[in-house]
Amino acid sequence: MLRFCSTATLLAVLMLGTVAGCASGGAPAAATVADDAAIGAGVKAALAADERLRGSEIEVDTHEGIVRLSGFVSSAEDVATAAAVARTVKGVQSVRNDLRLK
Repeated sequence: MLRFCSTATLLAVLMLGTVAGCASGGAPAAATVADDAAIGAGVKAALAADERLRGSEIEVDTHEGIVRLSGFVSSAEDVATAAAVARTVKGVQSVRNDLRLK
């Protein structure tokens, strides 16, 4: 009887470990999503505060600290400026600059 209980307990522990391992590989953690939202908001605020970029149509998407800039700006200088401004925001890991000229 003792052997059966030990085997059943071991089996239960192994099954729980497998289930817990599966749970960690799915959707992004809530903290990551919240961090991305905060980073995105910070980038948008920084872009809006820059006088050269105020009239620009810049979209900001953030995923795991990687910021993607898309939309339209007036000059090649504005493309570079937007990327530089985005990089100054805390939490930005890298910037993917997909901005286009009007």
